[in-house]
Amino acid sequence: MNKTVNQKAWFLVLPVLVLVAFSAVIPLMTVVNYSVQDTFGGQFFPLDDKLLWFREMLQDDRMWGALWRQLTFSGIILAIEIPLGIYIALNMPKSGFWASFCLVVMSLPLLIPWNVVGTIWQIFGRVDIGLLGYTLNKLGIDYNYTQDVFAAWVTVIVMDVWHWTSLVALLAYAGLQSIPNAYYQAAKIDQASRWAVFRYIELPKMAGVLMIAILLRFMDSFMIYTEPFVVTGGGPGSATTFLSIDLVKMALGQFDLGPAAAFSIMYFLVILLISWVFYTVMTNLDKRDGV
Repeated sequence: MNKTVNQKAWFLVLPVLVLVAFSAVIPLMTVVNYSVQDTFGGQFFPLDDKLLWFREMLQDDRMWGALWRQLTFSGIILAIEIPLGIYIALNMPKSGFWASFCLVVMSLPLLIPWNVVGTIWQIFGRVDIGLLGYTLNKLGIDYNYTQDVFAAWVTVIVMDVWHWTSLVALLAYAGLQSIPNAYYQAAKIDQASRWAVFRYIELPKMAGVLMIAILLRFMDSFMIYTEPFVVTGGGPGSATTFLSIDLVKMALGQFDLGPAAAFSIMYFLVILLISWVFYTVMTNLDKRDGV
């Protein structure tokens, strides 16, 4: 006997599909259309060689330089924020007033808009009126993020760590709160060391949320634009010109819409590929934990 299937549930999903089509699919198709055309005087001319801009981008040292800087930046902030967020979560109170207080304080940096974060650190690091820049120079440390490459990188990295470590800490804290107290009681009976408790109880139980934290932070850091642009403008020179900044300069500054469209599609595919890798790893971890 055939069972009647109610298809009315699709009407609930339809608004989401329409929203996704307007906000994602249609703009993506527009970018694809630009990537196979040339522009001159506000007019578009189809290319005979549809892959011309893609080949030019793959041979462009400027794009590869921006990609290398982007990967370096993402690797550094992940290497700092993930361990630091775990350490903060492990030392936060587990219950009571101070637990709530710490959660509120940790959430504050996440509420600040990205352009405001960039403006805060731009002023904070200035050598004439900024507390950080002025203090470091008074201590004899030559610090100027507008002229020194190392100072610019340190400023951008510290700014990102200040802004986003809270996200990792909150996710790790949620993972720790989900661990039953029986695990800790068993470890106490076995006289397990603090490191053993972390290695065999806390870290495995936090694996899922940590993978989510790594995925979110990598995606966000790989698309970072506002904060470094406000602070350094991509300088000094091109020292902090990441992929997103380079793409905006190409599309809006130079008005090379064809190459910029090809650039953005490859940018999108790189993020999609890495996200798929993270998703595959997370899925395998869930399957392993479920066995």
